[in-house]
Amino acid sequence: MKNESKGAKKITVLPMGDRVLVKPETLNDEQSPSGIIIPDTARKEKPERGEVIAVGPGKREDGKNVPLSVSVGDTIMFSKYGYDEIVINDEDHYIVAESNILAIIK
Repeated sequence: MKNESKGAKKITVLPMGDRVLVKPETLNDEQSPSGIIIPDTARKEKPERGEVIAVGPGKREDGKNVPLSVSVGDTIMFSKYGYDEIVINDEDHYIVAESNILAIIK
């Protein structure tokens, strides 16, 4: 049962350092060449791309923050095993270090 009380708070997550908060791309059901529908729950692999929801202040070097190369709203591709899974407001999200971001998808 979901927390549906009037006093339920929405959680806000702000990444630390050079990390970003990513909402993973949603997987849709696929159809095999022979016409069999493969539901997303049957797939073993999780998406390796998603939308940047929040960014940290950046890495500290020589006493100054170095801003990240990605911005909120960017669609990124990240390393297959380079993230931590978290649940925010009953939705899956990933925390990804900037060094694990492979590309910005335009």
